[in-house]
Amino acid sequence: MNKNIRILAVNPGSTSTKIALFDNENEVFSETIRHAPEELKTFKEIQDQLDYRRDTVERTMEARGYPLADVDVFVGRGGGLLPLVGGTYQVTALLAEHASRGMSGQHPAQLASQICRQFAERYGKKAYVVNPPDVDEFEDIARVTGLRGVYRESHVHALNQKEIALRFCAARGLKYEDVNLIICHIGGGISITAHKKGRMIDSNDIIKGSGPMTPTRAGDMAYMKIVDMAYSGDYTKKELTDKLNKNGGLMDHFGTADTRQVLSLAESGDKYAALIYDGMIYQNAKYVGAMAVALKGKVDAIILTGGVSNGKYFTDKMTEYIGWIAEVVVMPGEFELEALAAGALRAARGQEPPKLYTGIPVWNGF
Repeated sequence: MNKNIRILAVNPGSTSTKIALFDNENEVFSETIRHAPEELKTFKEIQDQLDYRRDTVERTMEARGYPLADVDVFVGRGGGLLPLVGGTYQVTALLAEHASRGMSGQHPAQLASQICRQFAERYGKKAYVVNPPDVDEFEDIARVTGLRGVYRESHVHALNQKEIALRFCAARGLKYEDVNLIICHIGGGISITAHKKGRMIDSNDIIKGSGPMTPTRAGDMAYMKIVDMAYSGDYTKKELTDKLNKNGGLMDHFGTADTRQVLSLAESGDKYAALIYDGMIYQNAKYVGAMAVALKGKVDAIILTGGVSNGKYFTDKMTEYIGWIAEVVVMPGEFELEALAAGALRAARGQEPPKLYTGIPVWNGF
């Protein structure tokens, strides 16, 4: 019988920190710690939130009655790293240091490895990250842009994307390595990704900024308009970055990133809310079409996942646009905490030796 291994999984997002405690594969509890926007605005940089986020995790564990000292393994989503192959990684000093610098761009996910490392060092335990957003499996053709030396990069919701793919395949008796899928992770951030026989070969960039409009991100637009904004004198670099990648999308239009509130406005007769919400769906659907091209039309299924996929209006509208491409499967919510625990458990049991982060990118230009 396997020894019981207690695992704490930590997943910081744009406006929340999700945690879950597991005994082996069994969830003991999970909780989403909400962070008020006015609180987060007091921090100049995402990295400045480290102590704040760590302390909220600690207080939540204490309130639940589970001492951190009893945890055997701490595991986080990861982020802020240079391009790397997928898998479970031990959180070393180098990995944590790169995360603190946001080597791939700034995102709250970069705080996870640092929080876990601090807890692991305090209690003499292990810390891991699993399939961070920096997993890079792109085909070279997907990297090309119209500027020499500027390339498209792989920054996707790798953790949930991979977990959803595996769950779908397990339910259908399929092998992930044998199928082509388009997986749409639709939450505060959105990644729409082409999975070709076990590899994520193309997607939009959730860190550097590309893809459809989201609840918090502006999405693709004519780049000369952004150049004009940058040189208008109205914004600092930080202010413009936040406007595009943190306070854009529904947040910019309505002052909220809650899709339910915007949909409620639309259903009550607000024509502008209806237009913007439908516009977000339309942009998501267009990206599905782009990923179908990446797979040359050979698509076994399109999967809608993430928190926004709980909304029937959203999924029905999406299906109207994309149902002709392939079967549309709705797997709402996310399974990132479960995926983190599973990866950490494999490493702790020796079933999957943890990888060491070298800081050498798996791809670094042509």
